[in-house]
Amino acid sequence: MLLIALGLAVYLAFGYWNKGNDKLPVIGEVQDFSLENVDGKPITLADTEGKPRLVYFFFTECPDVCPITTFMLSQTQDLLKKDGSFGKDVEFVSISFDPLNDTREAIKAFADRFHADYSGWYFLRGDQEQVRTLAADSFKVLIYGDNKDNFAHANLIGLVDRNNRLRGLYDAGDTENVTPEFLAGALKKLARES
Repeated sequence: MLLIALGLAVYLAFGYWNKGNDKLPVIGEVQDFSLENVDGKPITLADTEGKPRLVYFFFTECPDVCPITTFMLSQTQDLLKKDGSFGKDVEFVSISFDPLNDTREAIKAFADRFHADYSGWYFLRGDQEQVRTLAADSFKVLIYGDNKDNFAHANLIGLVDRNNRLRGLYDAGDTENVTPEFLAGALKKLARES
């Protein structure tokens, strides 16, 4: 457990240390996936590539961090919509890890509470073990427990470039540094990268 926490701290520190540099570091590659969106359509990693993305793992019955972080993402969405880049140049991907409770309808109701614009924000669900593996292997997000009553998870937002490489990992609980303005800026910085 201590090694995992230490490893995560190194990733987060590396992300913040590189904030002022011209190029964000490549932390890793995002593994392929096939998940279902709120319309029941299968979405793969290839369907989301070509634009920088913010990726967040959540469950709709989360009593604390998931709604707060999703609200922050909705504020980021609003900033990006103002300059016309949301959906056109950048996107969001929110992935549920509670398929038992997070039906398409439950996820859509959750997303609608935060006025999600589906033209640039994917809300996905799938097999719990597949999502856990994707979260851990691609985003260093560890998910513990097996149901809504005992879930515990790292509250991290991943920044993925157009080539499916993880370029940033941000602690959503660090509201002093990780703000809607910061996230919008990181996405736009990646969108300008050649």
